[in-house]
Amino acid sequence: MKDKKIVEILRRGGITVIPTDTIYGLVGSAFSKKAIERIYKIKGRKKTKPFIILISSFNDLKRFNIKPSVKELKILKKIWPAPVSIILPCPSKKFSYLHRGTKNLAFRLPKKKSLIAILKKSGPLVAPSANPEGCKPAQTVKEAKKYFGDKIDFYVNSGHLAGRPSKLVSIESGIIKLLR
Repeated sequence: MKDKKIVEILRRGGITVIPTDTIYGLVGSAFSKKAIERIYKIKGRKKTKPFIILISSFNDLKRFNIKPSVKELKILKKIWPAPVSIILPCPSKKFSYLHRGTKNLAFRLPKKKSLIAILKKSGPLVAPSANPEGCKPAQTVKEAKKYFGDKIDFYVNSGHLAGRPSKLVSIESGIIKLLR
């Protein structure tokens, strides 16, 4: 029942705080420009810094006009699913509201089955950490509510999450480069 409500909120451009595969995330539909701009405003995030996008399968990359090379696909299949976000080229102007002029997007295919179930129904989600820019990520819903209050449409409480943000990597000439 809770998942159904989350998906409804996300599909209509709402924003939720949910546990991701790493930490609490402030999530919204990657296809809702309104949700994206709202998250930038709520977080106080620099408008030039793109968000990580959670996907439910490799097929979701096609929705962003991304077609990894055979070499890249081989690397992706070795890494995912995992708490690793991978930067891939996305030159499409259609997604400039996401890539913010960088012509790259970071994607993560999580391992967590409950999160995958939501992603399959909601579609890809931007998922920055649940904190204002410059503050430590919320480890509890209580902390997230302190940060954001009623600016968020729905909170999902999964207790204390003391995880770490995902690793961030790029693939350059077939070699994985750790960025974070």
